[in-house]
Amino acid sequence: MAATKNRGKGRKAKDEIRSTSPEKLSNKEKLSNKQYEHELERLHAELVKLQLWTVHKGLKVCVVFEGRDGAGKGGVIKAITERVSPRVFRVVALPAPTDREKSQMYIQRYMGHFPAGGEIVIFDRSWYNRAGVERVMEFCSMDQVKRFLEVAPEMEKAMVESGIILIKYWLEVSPEEQTRRLEGRIDDPRKIWKLSPMDLKSYSRWHEYSRARDDMFEATDTPWAPWHVVRSDDKKKARLNTISHLLSQIHHEDLPYNRPVLPKRQKPHGYKEPDYPYKVVPELEWGEN
Repeated sequence: MAATKNRGKGRKAKDEIRSTSPEKLSNKEKLSNKQYEHELERLHAELVKLQLWTVHKGLKVCVVFEGRDGAGKGGVIKAITERVSPRVFRVVALPAPTDREKSQMYIQRYMGHFPAGGEIVIFDRSWYNRAGVERVMEFCSMDQVKRFLEVAPEMEKAMVESGIILIKYWLEVSPEEQTRRLEGRIDDPRKIWKLSPMDLKSYSRWHEYSRARDDMFEATDTPWAPWHVVRSDDKKKARLNTISHLLSQIHHEDLPYNRPVLPKRQKPHGYKEPDYPYKVVPELEWGEN
């Protein structure tokens, strides 16, 4: 009975995805910087509570972020991790596979990064590369894609049954906003590294990505590892919505906090600062030119 009920939930989730295409979703009015910073500060405090609870309970959490180039994955991940410990919140962003890794079982290079107790691992792109970028860019065959889509749900079921809390996000950006963001990278010296020749090729294959996304949802949106779609045209709201949703997916409680008191510093007992020729970093005049 429980299995039938779960399958029904899975079908309902897929029907909801189909009924409103992510490409047609839109955001309302924008948040001011003040509103955004206020809400982000509140959520950051909650993420610290989650961090402490994760370590206390030995939770194993795996968060997957997927989406087109320019969808805002990096910004969301940075917003999640900027106030927590990198020893608990680990970000995994793997480069292109080496020749050795190409000879391995496909999922093998990802498994070594799965969380141990007390860890939250965030994948900035994941094993779903095979269903997305590798398929669209023809780095693998369609037979390999089909086999991956068959195997992935069972592999994720094994992850969940082992005690891993698996949460998957797809960031959906509109074609207009993607164009605006990628064009913005061309002349911004801070962002030129984020626009590779492969990004340009994948940009031209929007509808191939849409087909790949649809097939991925159809095959891997399961009751034990569902996909959560984040509307990301509005970066601020996407970050706040994702963090809020992530916190809601992992049960956590406040732990007792014994407010520390700074101890008194020891007396110098004759210590004096040395007359040493330190190589001091120049203190420049900053501000208006």
